[in-house]
Amino acid sequence: MKIRPLHDRVLVKRLEENKKTAGGIIIPDTAKEKPSEGVVEAVGDGYRAEIGQVVPLSVKVGDKVLFGKWSGSEVKLNGEERLLIREAEILGVVEE
Repeated sequence: MKIRPLHDRVLVKRLEENKKTAGGIIIPDTAKEKPSEGVVEAVGDGYRAEIGQVVPLSVKVGDKVLFGKWSGSEVKLNGEERLLIREAEILGVVEE
């Protein structure tokens, strides 16, 4: 199954959080926080400006992005969790 986000929405796959601390302590699943970093898997066409034109999104497929802890809506896609968020909820793009 594939999802094509509509308008200014973006489909993001969360990146895995580290299972160990820098000191080597293993973090149990119950103590882990959901990561606020992910990779863009699909983007919508863009949002409609006040004058009626469609403005394309700033992010593209493959971008590594940062987003807020409570951003978007979680969806299950082929048994895996994904996050469907608006572009405005993306805090930044990670450039390496």
